[in-house]
Amino acid sequence: MSEQIDTAELGEKIVNVLKTIYDPEIPVDIYELGLIYDVFVNEDYDVKILMTLTTPNCPVAETLPLEVEEKVKSLNAVNNAEVEITFDPPWTQELMSEEAKLELGML
Repeated sequence: MSEQIDTAELGEKIVNVLKTIYDPEIPVDIYELGLIYDVFVNEDYDVKILMTLTTPNCPVAETLPLEVEEKVKSLNAVNNAEVEITFDPPWTQELMSEEAKLELGML
């Protein structure tokens, strides 16, 4: 029998992967930037990530979601990963973590 992975633990691993993906225009990872709105993991270890981009015409609008899917799918426990892009609510600087604001000299 394969070892069961707790979905909360898997969620943490997913967040760690997300923290390795950077917006090419800002030296802060997409998680700290507040671009990730939600991460869902079901009992089949299918992952759905609800995320946004800094602007609808962001230069990485095509490639960033694919990079997120590929990196999350590379986790052994993940069966499948899907990224859904939303602009509701639109991203604002308030969504950034304190760490990101500090990094960008906004504090």
